[in-house]
Amino acid sequence: MLRNPVESVEDLERRLSEPSEADCSFMQRLEGDVIILGAGGKMGPSLAKLARRAADEAGVRKTIVAVSRFTSETCRRDLEAAGVVALACDLLKPAEVGKLPRCENVLYLAGRKFGSTARPDLTWAMNAISPALAANHYRQSRIVAFSTGNIYGLTSVSSGGAREADAASPVGEYAQSCLARERIFEFYSNEYKTPCLIFRLNYAVDLRYGVLVDIARKVYCGEPVDVTVPAFNVIWQRDANSFALRALELCASPVRILNVTGAETVKVREIAESFALRFGCNCEFRGEEGSGALLSNASLCHSLLGTPSVSLGTLSEWVADWVMKGGDSLNRPTHFEVIDGSY
Repeated sequence: MLRNPVESVEDLERRLSEPSEADCSFMQRLEGDVIILGAGGKMGPSLAKLARRAADEAGVRKTIVAVSRFTSETCRRDLEAAGVVALACDLLKPAEVGKLPRCENVLYLAGRKFGSTARPDLTWAMNAISPALAANHYRQSRIVAFSTGNIYGLTSVSSGGAREADAASPVGEYAQSCLARERIFEFYSNEYKTPCLIFRLNYAVDLRYGVLVDIARKVYCGEPVDVTVPAFNVIWQRDANSFALRALELCASPVRILNVTGAETVKVREIAESFALRFGCNCEFRGEEGSGALLSNASLCHSLLGTPSVSLGTLSEWVADWVMKGGDSLNRPTHFEVIDGSY
């Protein structure tokens, strides 16, 4: 019997925003309110609601602000119903950024990945100009700035993943623009002594999207699974949310870097075959299995913030169950198999 299966979208949303004891204890220590920039994407809403719930359960009065263009009015209403202040803002427009409320604690989630090949100019603008505007406006705040393991480039599967001290080697304009985002926050941290942490995340999973979901759906639908990139890392999105919130306590100047993912190196072929066994179907593969992958070593994160609460085994079971019962999908593939950086 599957342990604690996720029953519905409502159940999923509740779990993704469920604070841990560590989150609540942290909110009791944290001084000031929290603002989340770029809160309308895949992780922002659940992170905002987790922060709200953690403050409420800790019995502390804090304002949690979510900032996005909010092209989805449903997302905005959902956040407001959860007690989050939702503000519409185009983070590429200096005048709008300049009107945002000052806040002691900033979580910066804004960015652009998919469509980078068709509009590299927009990708660079979102990943370089927006960070500059935000970093300048919040130069007296603590900032956790989301980034990606893509900036390392491919590493050997046997290496255990790139570490924070490893040199950046971004492949393609998306990864290069992400490094630009990091450098901008680094500049403001150096120039203005802004406490900052670069949150290098790969890959979050919430059952409606993620690498595990991509592979499980291909297997379930009888589509071949690409093994060009033979391995990956994953982390349950709630754990990533928790780490991001509590990383505010780790911000420093000069800027600090933190790899964020699960403890395991997941082999594409092995996980696909495990899904096929669960689904009672065959599994087909395509491509030539390479020796390199986008992998990160998150041992520093785990030593500072604790190990993820959901294991790879449990997460895989949740994903398989979700796919089999026709659970919702965001239809936004991760393209984890891409090796040339073109998204």
